[in-house]
Amino acid sequence: MYNFLKHATVKMYQTNINDEGKKEFMKFKIETLPKYRVAYVRRVGPYGSANIEVMEKLKKWAREKNLLESATLLAIPQDNPETTLPENCRFDACIVISKDYQIDDTISENEFSGGRYLIYEVKHTAEDIQKAYTDIFSSIQSSGYQIDNKPIMERYIGDMITNPYCEICVPVKQQ
Repeated sequence: MYNFLKHATVKMYQTNINDEGKKEFMKFKIETLPKYRVAYVRRVGPYGSANIEVMEKLKKWAREKNLLESATLLAIPQDNPETTLPENCRFDACIVISKDYQIDDTISENEFSGGRYLIYEVKHTAEDIQKAYTDIFSSIQSSGYQIDNKPIMERYIGDMITNPYCEICVPVKQQ
């Protein structure tokens, strides 16, 4: 299994203003994510709670193949719901697999192109993730970074019982 964390990271901090007008820090780091191979399950339809079912289907497949322990999972909405009809929005639940892992015909395969990302660590609750998306966009606007034309994704590393956080990964253009 590819170790997803074997690349240089630079920690940075971004100042935000909270609802009470006080400064608070939203921490992010910059990572250059490598190209890697993924197995995935796709759902087409409106984004929402049904995406959880797709991730559970992927995790069931990965558990049966003994791939889930110490895995890196990605939740990737492929389309912008502001420009794509809800019934046409694609959501991929992915797991990073090694180059030589032989998949069967019960799962799809793709390659993640990698690139430069701002990585925000967020507690894995619906409320915290929703708040983070709101804060992240204002953070990016004031940071000077420009979002690249790639999907924003959520990354889950390891067991969610022992690691109750996910990372929101925002693609940015090289400066």
